[in-house]
Amino acid sequence: MTSPDPIEDIPVDGEVIRLGQFLKLSGLLDSGGNAKEVIIDGYVTVNGEVDRRRGRQLHGGDLVTFEDRTVRVRI
Repeated sequence: MTSPDPIEDIPVDGEVIRLGQFLKLSGLLDSGGNAKEVIIDGYVTVNGEVDRRRGRQLHGGDLVTFEDRTVRVRI
């Protein structure tokens, strides 16, 4: 049995970042268009809950998951 991948901290400038921007910055997705689609379709979770708002503001410590990868916002 393999252990889950560790959560990677992604540093951001400022106090908040929007979900769509963070998906690109973290490398979970490579374009804003892809980010918009997967968010609207409910494939992204923030702190364990589906959030369909591309403009959702993320704060330090928030966990974002897409597919099998989880990353943490680091302010």
